[in-house]
Amino acid sequence: MLDPLRHRYDDWLALDEHGVVDDRAEAAQDVRALQLVVRMERDSTPSWHAAVALSASAAVAVCLDPRSAAGGAWHEAVTAYCTGHIRKVTRRARGAHWGAVQELPGITLGCGDTQVRALVPGRAVDLDKRVSRLQVGGTDAPHDGRPVAPDGPTLRMWLPPQPPMTLGKSMAQTGHAAMIGAALLAEADPGALARWAGAGYPAYGIRADATTWRELAGMLADPQRAWRDARLLAVRDAGFTEIAPGTLTVIAQAPASG
Repeated sequence: MLDPLRHRYDDWLALDEHGVVDDRAEAAQDVRALQLVVRMERDSTPSWHAAVALSASAAVAVCLDPRSAAGGAWHEAVTAYCTGHIRKVTRRARGAHWGAVQELPGITLGCGDTQVRALVPGRAVDLDKRVSRLQVGGTDAPHDGRPVAPDGPTLRMWLPPQPPMTLGKSMAQTGHAAMIGAALLAEADPGALARWAGAGYPAYGIRADATTWRELAGMLADPQRAWRDARLLAVRDAGFTEIAPGTLTVIAQAPASG
């Protein structure tokens, strides 16, 4: 299912800023996106760390769900999405609106008071009104300390200290990272992918300090070697919102064998 991401990965990382802008061009009727919805009640703020981790887990879970496989109810939608640009849009919902999006095809994950739902991707022009009415703005939350990484197979993710990204933007980027990680593992280590899937695709994301980010980014100068030697991968943004085209937004380490 995620093979197209693997085939495009090296080429995408190699594009300069102008190449990113040219590559992202797409007719409006062809734009497809996976919607991420974060629950933001009036009296409850989601955890930044939990939200970026849940977005990663939920995005890849939708793409690799049995319903997305050949013959499944989601197969056509997910295949069309993965063969194009893997755009994601983060929206916020509360109360009845949160309940309404549970009626749409997708997967909801939670950790403590934080809940995220990843919806089966589709064309932007066909967006269900229960989703289109949800706000894209205001999807932010304070950075809440440093969580403990889960045991077992985990996608570890570092987000840059600069440029600053809202929680919503960060969630979209970690969703990209999880999909790329699964795509690369599917070829390099199907056993590791199976173990990660069996654990529920756990993820862990933090905002890196400047030194750590610089060291990790230096390793990505040779993406194939970074993947081969350390299971490192990177996400570069197309630059539609918040940040410049080609910005490195996530560096992640895929789960290892054994």
